[in-house]
Amino acid sequence: MTSRPMTELMPGEHTAAWLSEQQDRLAGFLARPNARHEFTSTTEMRHADGHLVTLESVAHFLRDESGQPLLMGVSRDVTEREQADRNIKQLAFFDVLTGLPNRSLLHDRLDQAIAASARNRHSGAVLFVDLDHFKTLNDTRGHGVGDRLLQQAAERLRQCVRATDTVARLGGDEFVLLLGELPSDPVSAASDVRATGEKILSAFRQDFQIQAQDYRMTASIGVCLFQGDADDREELLKRADLAMYRAKAAGRDALAFFDPDMQRVVSARAALEADMRKGLERGQFALHLQPQVDGAGRVFGAEALLRWQHPERGAVSPVEFIALAEDCGFILALGQWVLEEAGALLVAWAAQPDLAGIDLAVNVSPRQFRNAGFVQQVSDMLARTQAPAQRLKLELTESVLVDDVDDVVTKITALNRLGVRFSLDDFGTGYSSLAYLKRLPLSQLKIDQTFVRDLMHDPSDALIVRTILSLGQSMGLQVIAEGVETQAQRDFLERHGCNAFQGYLFARPMPVAAWAPWIRLPPPRNSS
Repeated sequence: MTSRPMTELMPGEHTAAWLSEQQDRLAGFLARPNARHEFTSTTEMRHADGHLVTLESVAHFLRDESGQPLLMGVSRDVTEREQADRNIKQLAFFDVLTGLPNRSLLHDRLDQAIAASARNRHSGAVLFVDLDHFKTLNDTRGHGVGDRLLQQAAERLRQCVRATDTVARLGGDEFVLLLGELPSDPVSAASDVRATGEKILSAFRQDFQIQAQDYRMTASIGVCLFQGDADDREELLKRADLAMYRAKAAGRDALAFFDPDMQRVVSARAALEADMRKGLERGQFALHLQPQVDGAGRVFGAEALLRWQHPERGAVSPVEFIALAEDCGFILALGQWVLEEAGALLVAWAAQPDLAGIDLAVNVSPRQFRNAGFVQQVSDMLARTQAPAQRLKLELTESVLVDDVDDVVTKITALNRLGVRFSLDDFGTGYSSLAYLKRLPLSQLKIDQTFVRDLMHDPSDALIVRTILSLGQSMGLQVIAEGVETQAQRDFLERHGCNAFQGYLFARPMPVAAWAPWIRLPPPRNSS
């Protein structure tokens, strides 16, 4: 019989770990040669015919005739035993029909999720999913059809959640989903859960095909949010179950939260999100412009501000809809629309001598800027519209610096090459440091209006403003102050080196149609 090294019989992915384990054991033997060094381990090996078997080895170290360490042992085939153990575990913790975790494993994972939430303060959610009228289908079409439908339902649920979430079957047509690592803010967490719930409801509205026949089957979903260990597992499941019955009572094919107040907040948020999407399609959004002036009172630029005039709600505050658009991802579509409108404006201004030299500043949200295609989108817009890139200024907030400064520098540099300039908006309120600032190819810092508002009364705000102005001057950056509302504020800013201003002292934001007539008015242009 020819002897062969054990590593030649192992699957390649196991070799390194096995060798490392033996090295550790050898080191222990050499360090304590008089101690007993016997080991039991389980390893996969390849049989002579190619299939894998599981071997249990009992081995120990000794020394050969020359005093060299020698590992000697005996192995036995335990493949059937290991498979039996796996089968027992599968039966103990997984549902036989669907392969999903069963009640026992769900309880264990829910306990872990509650403990993790208590540590990291993230939110979690339990979703109780019950199929509508499943018993009728099971009774009329037979258990075979019912079982196939449950298997397909389980697969659809898996596809609607993240790999880190748990989808479990309690029995019958009852499923429970455990979502972890949700935002700490309850409203944001609820919004995320609602999006998942709507995805599930939509997936179930698609026909189930069984034995070449289509079947309709909707679902009702109850949701209970949790954060920390205030509630135990059984209480969370009970609340989610109660919420599910509320969804049934509402007409089925619906989602309901256990907390009625949260239900109202999330429903209102979802309605506003739907209205935003319709609003963009129906032309309800518009740009307003607020002038930016220099020390001599001359207009050198304008900031484009997004406004939404809803047919029923009236004017919706940007504070209300911009944050929601950022959360739900709709900011990408809104931001692209604003860029296109800005490009068209710059093209129109370029044809008018008294407007051709005016810059247009456009706010870019963190989510929009982080989008992998952002640079290409701006580049394509400029190429398509032939807008003068040197007149476009993109305003970023300091929050874009949190994740990846190198990516920020790369994107700004790429757009700088096209002629686009950048301003750091709301400066002083976020995460900037001198180390970041000196790396960013910016052209402007913008003093946040919260500092300007009280600089005449609050020594701390006045000191911050003076510091920002000094910093901008030392770095060769223009500094513009926003929120200037009084002559006293302007005088203070000008005394300390500020030569660019924006605020109600000069003009409120105005519709695009009013911009050119306002520019052509004789001075003074003070609308305070």
